[in-house]
Amino acid sequence: MVKIDQVFEELQAKIAALEARLRELEHPQKVAAAASPALPPVPAAAPAQATAAVSEPISEELMLVIAAAVAAYLGERAHIRVVRLVSSHNWAQQGRVSIQASHQLA
Repeated sequence: MVKIDQVFEELQAKIAALEARLRELEHPQKVAAAASPALPPVPAAAPAQATAAVSEPISEELMLVIAAAVAAYLGERAHIRVVRLVSSHNWAQQGRVSIQASHQLA
């Protein structure tokens, strides 16, 4: 026969595991940051056209993708010193110009 205390402890362990998994799914950056020590930030001058930088940290997976893209573009491995997310309206404006230029005027 199964003891009630044993079932209760198993249920508590399962609930704790589910809560940890839920925290991981809701905030993966915070869980990853708590699991591994963060590298100190590298100070850099902000570009003149840059607007407010995003306060969200860049994930390790995204850094690997950026490094792979830079290596593919340059043809050799490069040392990435700083990666910042910068919002700019220039890309959107250029896209609109490109679409408008593709239309044929009668």
